[in-house]
Amino acid sequence: METREAFVLWKRQVLILFVLLGLSQAGPELVRYSVAEETEIGYFVANLARDLGLEVEELSSREARVVSDDNEKHLHLDLLTGDLLLSGKLDREELCGSKEPCVLHFQMVLENPLQFFRAELHIKDINDHSPTFLDKEILIKISESTTTGTTFQMESAQDLDIGSNGLQNYTIVPNSHFYIKIRDNEDGKIYPELVLHRALDHEEEPELRLTLVALDGGSPPRSGTTLVLIKVLDINDNAPEFPQRLYEVQVLEDTPVGSWIITTSAKDLDAGNYGKISYTFVHAAEDIRKTFEINPVSGEVHLRSRLDFEVIQSYTIKIQATDGGGLSEECTLLVTVIDINDNPPEVIMSSITKIIPENASETLVALFSVRDQDAGENGRIVCSIQDDLPFFLKPTFKNFYTLVSEKALDREEKAEYNITITVTDMGTPRLKTQHNITVLVSDVNDNAPAFTQASYTLRVRENNSPALHIGTVSATDTDAGANAQVTYSLLPPADPHVPLASLVSINADNGHLFALRSLDYEALRAFEFRVGAGPFPGHLVDVSGTGTLSHSYQYEVCLTGDSGTSEFKFLKPIIPNPAAQDTGTMFGQGAMEPGEVSPQQIRQVLLFFVFLGGSLVCSETWHYSVAEETEIGSFIGNVVKDIGLGVEDLAARGATVIFDDYKPYLLLDQQTGNLLLNEQLDREALCDFTEPCILHFQVLFENPLQFFRAELWVKDINDHTPTFLDKHILLKISESTAPGTSFQMDSAQDLDIGKNGVQNYTLSPNPHFHLKLQDSDEGRKYPELLLDQPLDREKEPELKLTLTALDGGSPPRSGTALVRVLVLDINDNAPEFERPLYEVLVPENSPLNSLVVKVSATDIDAGINGELSYSFSHVSRDIRKTFEIHPISGEVRLKALLDFELIQSYTINIQAIDGGSLSGKSSMLVHVVDVNDNPPEIVITSLTSPIPENSSPEMVVAVFSLRDQDSGDNGRMVCSIQEDLPFLLKPTFKNFYTLVTESPLDRESKAKYSITITVTDMGTPRLKTQHNITVLVSDVNDNAPAFTQASYTLRVRENNSPALHIGTVSATDTDAGANAQVTYSLLPPADPHVPLASLVSINADNGHLFALRSLDYEALRAFEFRVGAADRGSPPPRSPALRGPAPRAPRP
Repeated sequence: METREAFVLWKRQVLILFVLLGLSQAGPELVRYSVAEETEIGYFVANLARDLGLEVEELSSREARVVSDDNEKHLHLDLLTGDLLLSGKLDREELCGSKEPCVLHFQMVLENPLQFFRAELHIKDINDHSPTFLDKEILIKISESTTTGTTFQMESAQDLDIGSNGLQNYTIVPNSHFYIKIRDNEDGKIYPELVLHRALDHEEEPELRLTLVALDGGSPPRSGTTLVLIKVLDINDNAPEFPQRLYEVQVLEDTPVGSWIITTSAKDLDAGNYGKISYTFVHAAEDIRKTFEINPVSGEVHLRSRLDFEVIQSYTIKIQATDGGGLSEECTLLVTVIDINDNPPEVIMSSITKIIPENASETLVALFSVRDQDAGENGRIVCSIQDDLPFFLKPTFKNFYTLVSEKALDREEKAEYNITITVTDMGTPRLKTQHNITVLVSDVNDNAPAFTQASYTLRVRENNSPALHIGTVSATDTDAGANAQVTYSLLPPADPHVPLASLVSINADNGHLFALRSLDYEALRAFEFRVGAGPFPGHLVDVSGTGTLSHSYQYEVCLTGDSGTSEFKFLKPIIPNPAAQDTGTMFGQGAMEPGEVSPQQIRQVLLFFVFLGGSLVCSETWHYSVAEETEIGSFIGNVVKDIGLGVEDLAARGATVIFDDYKPYLLLDQQTGNLLLNEQLDREALCDFTEPCILHFQVLFENPLQFFRAELWVKDINDHTPTFLDKHILLKISESTAPGTSFQMDSAQDLDIGKNGVQNYTLSPNPHFHLKLQDSDEGRKYPELLLDQPLDREKEPELKLTLTALDGGSPPRSGTALVRVLVLDINDNAPEFERPLYEVLVPENSPLNSLVVKVSATDIDAGINGELSYSFSHVSRDIRKTFEIHPISGEVRLKALLDFELIQSYTINIQAIDGGSLSGKSSMLVHVVDVNDNPPEIVITSLTSPIPENSSPEMVVAVFSLRDQDSGDNGRMVCSIQEDLPFLLKPTFKNFYTLVTESPLDRESKAKYSITITVTDMGTPRLKTQHNITVLVSDVNDNAPAFTQASYTLRVRENNSPALHIGTVSATDTDAGANAQVTYSLLPPADPHVPLASLVSINADNGHLFALRSLDYEALRAFEFRVGAADRGSPPPRSPALRGPAPRAPRP
């Protein structure tokens, strides 16, 4: 506590001392001067001696000098004239920045006595700097929907000059869209605002390049420029446009899956997401979606599944191009499927007679139809058979043909015919189909048996055993089967006296002849008999029940007596074979297509067709109907009743039902004539959307050939539910969309037709949309979504609606889809900072890249409109050099080291700009916190060394000033020197101190003092600076020389040689320099009779004594003399006379 009280008392005393010094040592008046910056070195500022009322001589005598507060040597004082001159060029901007006025404080210091004169030098600005923009290019993003009159802040230029030489105006060129409005900032500076004068159009001019010019007020004025790049941001004000409303393309039906069909391309003048187009099929049936696919980005249409011309010949596809803002446009793609010859002709056999009798003429062999599902030349067909056959082809009804025998056949000539029906189309390459029929010719008993020989001679040894096999006759029949089975018999002999029945017998089956008894050569050498092939001689009959054809032959039997062999001889036939009938050959009917025959043939064929049409085809068409999905076996109608034939005709005439597509949809019951359903019918699979759905068929009768035409109408039932091909429908609608805007929706698909098809759509209740039904070109209904109330993405970014499709069935069926409406953002909200002011304390020793603060703004818009970019706004160059802000995160970091001693705080304007150029503002106040990073500084103004030892107390040894650039306790200083020194520190004017002597010094006690001036600040940690001063004490001649002995005794041998050195005296002087240089001399002797001058001499510099002559002991045994010692100082003090004995001659 006592120490604290002593410190306070000391402080008070120092303050009083400062006041006292201020009154006594500081000049009474402040002197002011001015000079323009950049003035040349040596420029005359003023005559300081005259202004201060001093004589020029005083300047040198009192060691006058000029000391600036910043210890820099800006000025020079000419001691000979008293003129104050510039010692260096002054740069106002470097010295003072933008501070006005720019004042350099300095003092003139005089010593003996110490005196200070205060002065100021005002540095006047000149126009030596041009305005400069920190950014050589300024980017501004402005939406084309921005209204005229909207302003946009721009970065101001920097001009280091001040006043009228600083920034005064801004202009912009060219300026058809904008003009500049000047605003005053809080710090008194001006900054430009860009004002929209004429509306922008992104599509006409997406980018503008302007030049912003900053002008100062100098004469002549200086200027600086920067490029202003204005990006005109797009809004969705243009719908996509197709270059043509209809695209037509022809595609071969054998085109591989995945093949490119066509590229539809729409253009959208908008940019960015609004110009990105997505392609989709709209109101497309399921078969279209299964067959084709469209790339949503490129618009390329590719084949998804194989085409089939025979199923669908063309597709009409609606293509919709939708941009990123929900605007859309449609075009139509007409895909025509080109038929290729990919279907070979088909031969469908309706009936066939595989066996025909040989005696029948123009017999119906087969009834068949031909079909080729290709079109044009690919579907034109030619039907033929081989040319060398007795058959020909006849076209009948529609695509039916009959295969007919040309005339009666001869089985014995050819019993089997392999007929190949060849059907060839006219396409490229030509395709053909062959159907093989094997026709067997059934035998008619039109040929009698014929013996292999005309006569037989049989030789039989007499006396044979009874039943001896004596030979065989053989007959053949060219007929077949039972008609060719020959029976043998013996005919009655011509001579009734021959007992043939007792002589010979024959096997009826094989013609073996047997002797019935033993024959006697002498009694009967030979006899003839006849054998008949057939049971009834003289008649032609067959063995099949319709009569047998027989043939008789005469046989001669000869008996031999020595031959052991039996043989027969075929002599001659009794009834010759009937002549064989000639058979003709039938030419092939190979040119049934009118285009392949002569005009006469065409005419004949046409007449033939007319004839057939009148005779084979019933002119009336019968109509039947059935509901789809009816159970198998259901009754459809009765053919017998409708046609007017008997039931027995159905089986007798081979009645059959033949559909045009050859499918067995119906079954004809030949017992009753009922038409029954043979399979369940699916109208949608059969006819799709074709109405009415009709299946054409014919009822075919043979013997004679006759066709009855009929139709089966398949009626629709409500067996399908409306379905949406996309269960989730996505719509993107901008929140700027005006009420009343409509949006097309994909229609639901219902395979049913008529009233069973889709009849209505409903939408789940909501405040924003309602439905409007439209009729498509195909007569179908499709829904449109109409906007009732504006959308607001920030309130409701997404809407989920349920779209329901209802058909007209009873009860109605329904299908639903989820409609998801994404509300697209527009830039209708500016960014907002969390705080209007961020205040932060930052120690000045913070390392580079240190995080100062993180600012944060929010923008409730989405996408690019909600993407924020942070930047500094209207900041000076030193702020940009010191701080940087991350444009995305908003982190502010140190870019350069802080220095509290230069700048104590920064006020930084921060702006957050969204993607649509709306901005929000905040301020950041950065307080630089001082740290004790500057040690105190000692600046010696004057130093007196050496000082005389006889100086009076409080003689000024040194004048110095102290400075600590820190503040507060960090800048408060305590100055001290060592305690064991005869010196004192005295504060003088402002931060000046003097080092003075406390009492007279004694050089002989201490000739040099090493004084350490220690300056310590009061910060934490405490920093100190030491400055060493060496003070030499100059000598004053205040000490007389002193002999080292009070008396000297010298002994000299007599008869010495003259000038003999006989001894030395020595005196010292504690002074220094000349004051310590001793000179010796002989003093006059006390006895005037002693001839001292002839006896002894002394060297004045070193005190050597010499005998001037030879001494005689007997004459002069001893004598005394005095020596004086004096220094060379001024005044020279003398030492007391030294009495020395006279030299004595030693005894002999």
